[in-house]
Amino acid sequence: MNQHDFLAQRFEEHRSHLRAVAYRMLGSLTEADDAVQEAWLRLSRSDSERVENLGGWLTTVVGRVCLDMLRTRASRREEPMETRLPEPIVTGADALDPEHEVLLADSVGLALLVVLETLAPAERLAFVLHDMFAVPFDEIAPVVGRTPAAARQLASRARRRVQRAAPVPDADLGRQREAVDAFLTAARGGDFEALVAVLDPDVVARSDGGALRPGALIRGAETVAGQAITFARLAEVARPCLVNGAAGVVAATDGVPVSVMAFTVSGGRIVEINILTDPERLKGLDLTVPEV
Repeated sequence: MNQHDFLAQRFEEHRSHLRAVAYRMLGSLTEADDAVQEAWLRLSRSDSERVENLGGWLTTVVGRVCLDMLRTRASRREEPMETRLPEPIVTGADALDPEHEVLLADSVGLALLVVLETLAPAERLAFVLHDMFAVPFDEIAPVVGRTPAAARQLASRARRRVQRAAPVPDADLGRQREAVDAFLTAARGGDFEALVAVLDPDVVARSDGGALRPGALIRGAETVAGQAITFARLAEVARPCLVNGAAGVVAATDGVPVSVMAFTVSGGRIVEINILTDPERLKGLDLTVPEV
């Protein structure tokens, strides 16, 4: 085995971890794969024999690549305060496959990724690397161009926002599914009262494309229930799935997916719904309509 092949083999040992880091940073599997590939190119051009901790080195390299990508994304965004709905990971209704289990370890639900999208790029990097992957602030500081103390403050600010805004879902997938099934049954039957009953009073629904502008929100059980009845036809063709490991549905017509809905259930009620209906983004997903 030559040096290049040996280095490639060592890199592959870290690929799943690096992809998980990049997905949390970018909220996109496609962009995450691009970031991981860039990390490989940088490794292949470096003096790898001088790298003592390859995993740590690659993690910070991926972090730096993702930071640049986030800053570029922010500079192109026409509406700076707009919240971008991350790319969901959709799997069968029963269980995640091993690859997705690694990618979604620590319950990285879509609701959490939505909150991460609201953070400044440096805050997001400090929080993801430290709080999710235990990277020391001494190693994060050079990536964000700050002192370790300043990097710690970035993570602290991000942590407070996440704790305020990201709902903690019920751990029991069966309980999640009960709430989602009750929601769909009520929507199909046009039962407004039943919809309100399964929704948290302060429920938030967010859509990326379709009837609502990207990042638009509607709040409150009665408002969300009224919207659900309006789009009852989607409930008719909805099929159960897992969205980022939590109960969700895919709606399809003639075998073509038209929406993905991710639900966050807490205390037996739905507290957040994130809906992807943008046809172009749906086409880009590795999405198989689950069978009933």
